[in-house]
Amino acid sequence: MQATRQQIIDYLRRQGRATVKDLDAHLSLTSTGVRQHLTVLEREGLVEAQEERGRVGRPALVYRLTEQGDALYPKSYDELSNVLLEEVRELAGGQALQTLLRRVATRFADPYRERLENLSVSERVHEASRIIGERGCLSDCVQDGDDWLIRQYTCPFPKVAGKNSCVCSLDVEFIRQLVGADARLTTSLLRGDRACTFRIRQVDQPATPAGR
Repeated sequence: MQATRQQIIDYLRRQGRATVKDLDAHLSLTSTGVRQHLTVLEREGLVEAQEERGRVGRPALVYRLTEQGDALYPKSYDELSNVLLEEVRELAGGQALQTLLRRVATRFADPYRERLENLSVSERVHEASRIIGERGCLSDCVQDGDDWLIRQYTCPFPKVAGKNSCVCSLDVEFIRQLVGADARLTTSLLRGDRACTFRIRQVDQPATPAGR
């Protein structure tokens, strides 16, 4: 990133907010120069501006980092997740870890249960694929004979799965609970396949998603 824009982002990360006047003083630039950099950062989705009314005069524009801007700074979530999984396995054993992952999958599925009630299996599969997309992964679904396939082309936890493939069972259980039917992982990104493919066994009648 261009050096001055990085300085602006760093300042907003430290201070939480800034006006053009604040940044003028910090960067020793003209207001016009600062605004030009802010315009680029806004266009890139890294900062946002809101009007804030002071005691006198017109409202001032106050700039803050967006979630996308804050995401530029490294987070250790993947490292923490891997360490926690390994500690659970060592302390309680593999079966307890699988139980934990199933419970996590249930929590992930809970917010979607109402929108999946009373749908046919094909409707639930399509809705599950949309939910996967809403959660940030690229997904589609196709019918294969009597079964359905949900294909997920991006992994939601790539750095965790690379060290602890047990999290794949979380994804399987999450999809099983969304569709309310048996789900099996048949291809895997970890094995070098093009997608993680979940085979959904067709059922004869609609069912609500599985609960706890």
